[in-house]
Amino acid sequence: MNDAMETISRDLGRIFQALAGLLFVSLLIPLVWGEYWAMPALIVSGLLPLGIGYLLTSTFREATQPGKLHGMIIAATGWFCVALFGSVPFLLIAWTVELGLPVLETPAQTETLAAFTNPLNAVFESMSGFTGTGLTMTDNEEVLPRTLQWWRSFIEWVGGVGVIVLTTAILARPGSGSLTLYESEARSERIHPSIVSTVQTIWWIFLLFTFVSILLLWVVGMPLWGAINHAMTGLSTGGFSITDNSIATYDSAAIDFALLPIMLLGSIAFPVHYLILQGDLRNLYTDLQTRWVFIYMSAGTLALTALVYVTETYDTLFTAFRYSSFQFVSAATCAGFQTAVDSTNVALGRWPAQAQLTVVFGMIVGGAAGSTVGGIKLIRALTLLKGIRFRIMDVFYPKTAVRRLEINGRRLNEQEVRQEFEEAAIIGFLWFVFLGIGMFVLLLILPQGEYTLENVIFEVASAQGNVGLSAGITGPESLPTLGKLMFLFNMWIGRLEIIPVLVTLRAIFRRGGIYQ
Repeated sequence: MNDAMETISRDLGRIFQALAGLLFVSLLIPLVWGEYWAMPALIVSGLLPLGIGYLLTSTFREATQPGKLHGMIIAATGWFCVALFGSVPFLLIAWTVELGLPVLETPAQTETLAAFTNPLNAVFESMSGFTGTGLTMTDNEEVLPRTLQWWRSFIEWVGGVGVIVLTTAILARPGSGSLTLYESEARSERIHPSIVSTVQTIWWIFLLFTFVSILLLWVVGMPLWGAINHAMTGLSTGGFSITDNSIATYDSAAIDFALLPIMLLGSIAFPVHYLILQGDLRNLYTDLQTRWVFIYMSAGTLALTALVYVTETYDTLFTAFRYSSFQFVSAATCAGFQTAVDSTNVALGRWPAQAQLTVVFGMIVGGAAGSTVGGIKLIRALTLLKGIRFRIMDVFYPKTAVRRLEINGRRLNEQEVRQEFEEAAIIGFLWFVFLGIGMFVLLLILPQGEYTLENVIFEVASAQGNVGLSAGITGPESLPTLGKLMFLFNMWIGRLEIIPVLVTLRAIFRRGGIYQ
């Protein structure tokens, strides 16, 4: 085996070992809730990545440090493999109940849990969780075993910050290629000069915010188990719920409004959180992305409120504001919690087309780079707008003029402007290309006339933006097999911002690419 494959194998082994740790920690849940029959499934699920991970790391311990190409392949392959291994608890627990082993005293099977006896549904749920998407193959989350309710929330919580960030915080050593792996997971900003110190600080901030979020939700009336799970999935902007109708189940304005700041916390970059916690509150308005998070969340909320109120979707202005603010912030932060459902008000899939497309806009743009959100990211959207203006203004300056473009406190020369603009344009272009492919596939396979075009655009944007809001298309029966496979790909590329996945696919299909 050559040096490149050894490097990739060793670092994948580290990721698998970290995943095994998550599974063994989760054994506490069936112990607490008395679901002892689920423990063998978790143990087997943990031993599998632990054994493979140990074999890879011990065999290739002396492999060279990863370069940029290796980092991208490790990130893309690692996330995909983690989704596969993460599906094993869903599969084994579902089959444990399906087989009804008397020695384990399993509960009665439910239609919701039985869906995970299908391996594709289990992989879909795992990929949706780790990528922080929140689209689900469950019909009624409330009847799931507590062990699986926890596992769904836990993988979203970890996936929000990043599997590789977790691995770096736990297993990496300074100078062990951590920077390359950190950047390969679509991150670039540091808190400290050391990457290992940076990711450890990120996790401390994330833990602090998680406990504060749990306390806030509990205080406003959410039961403690719900508060724990929804704080984890809200802060990580994942969107999995333990209730059948997401947050709409509680039908509480206090809970709706309490979740808004939690979702917003997840959409702000961690370096900004660090500076604010250090007492530098100016970053709330001096940081370009943070400032625009509040501007465009507010503007989107007001626009959506006006649309649903004028079209008489809701009777009162307060009701229109309540549901519009929650749905837009949930979409733009890529959290994916939903309160617009038929059981309490008007389902999102039945909102006017212009309202649904406004929510789609929020899902596509996303929040700040360096946070837990998906989408194209605010900094890229702002770079494209500023870059276009910069190019147009070229006409009004003499050729000898020396011009610079300021973005988020950085003064860029012509070459730097070209590089930043090119990167933002490429990601933006590819994002819409794969959005279009997903729409084409969905329109091809769904029953004609059952869903509108805006429903299809909404669902694909939700999958690729790692959001999780649904117009009613995604489900174990309603989404055909090809649609599930397409969404798996959309969620995967959305979390890694496309390029690492394309690089990996090129290396696979053109085997020589991995060695160059």
